[in-house]
Amino acid sequence: MRRVRFKNYIYWGITALAVIACSVAFGFFLSRFDLVAGAVEKVVEILMPVIYGAVLAYLMLPVYNKTRAFAERRLAQIIKSKNIVNRIGKAVGTLVSLIVLFAIVAGLCRMILPEIYNSIMGLQATMGESINNLNLWVERIFEENSTLEQYVMPVYEQLVTEFQNWLTIDLVPNISKIISEVSTGLFNVVTVLKNILIGIIVMVYFLNIKDTLSAQAKKIVYSLLNLKSANRMISEVRLTHKVFGGFITGKLLDSLIIGIMCFFALQFLNMPYILLVSVIVGVTNVIPFFGPFIGAIPSAFLILLVSPVKCLYFLIFILVLQQFDGNILGPKILGDSTGLPSFWVLFSILLFGGLFGFVGMIIAVPLFAVIYRFISLYVSKSLAKKNLSVRTGDYLSLRYIDEEKGTYVDKSGCKEELLREASAEDGQQNGRTEADRE
Repeated sequence: MRRVRFKNYIYWGITALAVIACSVAFGFFLSRFDLVAGAVEKVVEILMPVIYGAVLAYLMLPVYNKTRAFAERRLAQIIKSKNIVNRIGKAVGTLVSLIVLFAIVAGLCRMILPEIYNSIMGLQATMGESINNLNLWVERIFEENSTLEQYVMPVYEQLVTEFQNWLTIDLVPNISKIISEVSTGLFNVVTVLKNILIGIIVMVYFLNIKDTLSAQAKKIVYSLLNLKSANRMISEVRLTHKVFGGFITGKLLDSLIIGIMCFFALQFLNMPYILLVSVIVGVTNVIPFFGPFIGAIPSAFLILLVSPVKCLYFLIFILVLQQFDGNILGPKILGDSTGLPSFWVLFSILLFGGLFGFVGMIIAVPLFAVIYRFISLYVSKSLAKKNLSVRTGDYLSLRYIDEEKGTYVDKSGCKEELLREASAEDGQQNGRTEADRE
C-alpha cells in the first residue's frame, strides 16, 4: 500500500515538474519571441534542401507508386525472389520519377526562357512606339469625351509628377543600394538552385525509404498512445494524405488543362506573347480562387503595351475562363475533395496566404479542410456526449434548448410560449382584479 502511494507521489511530482517546465518554456517563448523566431528561421533555412526534397517526393509519389507497382507485377512473372523484384521495382520507380521531373522542368524552361527573352527584346524594341500608341489612344478617347478628360488629366499629371520625383529623389541617389540588392537577389537565386539540386537527391531517398518511415511513425504512435487513440490518429493521417494528395494532384491537372485552353484561345484571338501568357495563367491557376486574376495582371500589362483593345478582350476572356474553371472544370476534376464551403475557401486563402505567401495560398484549402474536419469531429463528439443533435439544421432557427425536456424551441415556438405566458399572466391579473372587486 505504501509502495503504491509512493508511486503516486512520484507521478504527481513528475507531472508538477513537467507543468512548471512547460510554463517556464512558454514564458521564455513569449519574452524572447524574436530570438525564438530567428532560431526557427535559421533551422528552416538549414533544412530547406530536405523540405524541397519532401515536397518533390510528395508530388512525384503518384508517378513512383504506379511505376513501381507496374514494374513489380511484370517482374514477378519472371523473377521468383520477392526481394530482387522489390529492389528493381524501386529502382524503376525512382528512375521514371526523375525522368518525369526533369522532362517537366526542361519543357517549362524551353518554353518559358526563350519566350521571356523574346518578350524582353520585343519590349525594348517597341517600348517607345507602344507608349506612343497608348498615348494616342488615350488622347483619342479624351477628344471624344471632354468631360472624362477634365477628371482624368489632373490625376494623370499628379502621377507623372510623383513618378518624376521618385526618379530624381528615390531611384538615382539609391542606385548603389539597388545594385547591392540585385546582387543579393542573384546570390539567393543561386542558393535556391543549390537547395533544389540537393532536394532532388533527398527526394530519391524519401521515395525509397517512405515505407520504412511510415512503419517507424506507426511504431512511435502505438508506443505513445493507447490502441483506440492510435488507430484514430493513423486514420486521420490517412484522411489528411487523401485530402492533400487528391487536391494537389487534381489542381495540377486542372491548371494544365486551363493553360492548354488559354494557349489555343489566345492563338484564336491573335494575341501577342501567347506561350508566355498561357504559362503564367496556367501556373498561377494552381492558387484557388485568386489564381487566374493574379496571372491576368502581368499578362494584361504586356498585352496592353501592344494593343489596349486586345487587352480588354483578354480580360473578358480571363473572366469567362475563371467562371468555366470554377463552376464546370474544377468541380469535375476535384469533386468535393475538401468539403469546404466557398466562404471558408476564401478565408483560408487570405489567412495562409498572408502568413506563408505563395506556398500558403497553394496549401491553404487542403490544410484548412483538415482543420475544419478536426473541429467538426470534436464538436459532434461533444454534442453526442450531451445527447444533443449534431445536425446543423436543428440549430438554424433555435431559440434555446429546454433544460428539463431536452426539446429544441425555435423562434416560432418561443413566440407561442411567450403568448401563452402572457395570456396566463392576463388571466391571473383578471382573477386578482375580480377578487379585489368582491
